[in-house]
Amino acid sequence: MSHVRFIGLDVHKKKIAVAIAEEGRDGEVLSYGSIDNTPAALAKLLQKLNKDDTSLHLCYEAGCCGYGIYRQIVNAGHLCDVIAPSLIPRATGDRVKTDRRDAVMLAKLLRAGELTPVWVPDPTHEAMRDLIRSRGAATAQRQVARQQLQSFLLRHGRIYPGIKTWGPVFYRWLGDQKFEMPAHQAVMQDYANAVLDADDRIKERDKQIATLIPQWSMHPLIEALCTMRGVSTIIAASVLASTGDLTRFETPRQLMAYFGLVPSERSSGGTVRRGGITKTGNSEVRRVLTQAAWCYRFPARVPRRRADAFCAGSPAVRQIAWKGQLRLTKRYRELAAKGKPIQVVVTAIARELLAFMWAIGQAVTPTNA
Repeated sequence: MSHVRFIGLDVHKKKIAVAIAEEGRDGEVLSYGSIDNTPAALAKLLQKLNKDDTSLHLCYEAGCCGYGIYRQIVNAGHLCDVIAPSLIPRATGDRVKTDRRDAVMLAKLLRAGELTPVWVPDPTHEAMRDLIRSRGAATAQRQVARQQLQSFLLRHGRIYPGIKTWGPVFYRWLGDQKFEMPAHQAVMQDYANAVLDADDRIKERDKQIATLIPQWSMHPLIEALCTMRGVSTIIAASVLASTGDLTRFETPRQLMAYFGLVPSERSSGGTVRRGGITKTGNSEVRRVLTQAAWCYRFPARVPRRRADAFCAGSPAVRQIAWKGQLRLTKRYRELAAKGKPIQVVVTAIARELLAFMWAIGQAVTPTNA
């Protein structure tokens, strides 16, 4: 009968701390030491530990070192879990943290089955995720640059008289602004250039994403999700880049919780206390879902610019999308009529929007590309 050896890896840029837990509740747990964080050193470790009839089950925390270690271990024929750091059980009074202790803790918890693994994407999916994250970083950069420019103009009493900022009329007004001090003129131009550079970066990322999506296994599902009102290609791609195939979520509530859109709760005995959303998971996905949720403040209809995307879906997908639009527009009006804060309303709509996206994900499967 095969003997299982549980191995915890505390991974850092240059070194990997290793701990081994033998099978069984009373199995020995010891620190193996540390090795270099290189493929050759890891291969040597696996070869040394894989003796006789022993099978290896390794784990390490998800982090900046990516999934290269996972893929090397799996390709070598061993089990490996990449662990969600935020879900690792930790003792409240434990105030000593070292690489050795972390590795031992991982080995013990892996043996006990107390660790929660994350979903590991394939290399193509990971590349698309990085590209979409790059666009999110450019969007955040543009937001900062715009805020800096507006703050500078406000400090000097230059207030734009129009309604819509960041359009052609705004930039013409901005070009007419003259300052007595050359330094002020240079600062304004520098802030404006930062905004324009971020705009160009976002447009370039959008082109690259649009070019690569047809080659991605998630392409059919992205097209199906775009039948939902407010869901653009970028929003659909952002959601799927974080989740992968939506069929791995058994219920829509699991998907809602995955992105931190469910209410927090602290209840005890007969007392029930619920607070704001948990905000776990990807904050950029929550932002784009909230952006999509604003569309449901208008009556249900299929706008002309969305007609092609809506008609491209299968009858089952169109039925889910239309049912979702009827439900969410009605829900928006009901919550707003009750006097709920608008941000609470939009968050609730974003949460329910995920449920309909989950339903579409059960009807459309990605390709095997």
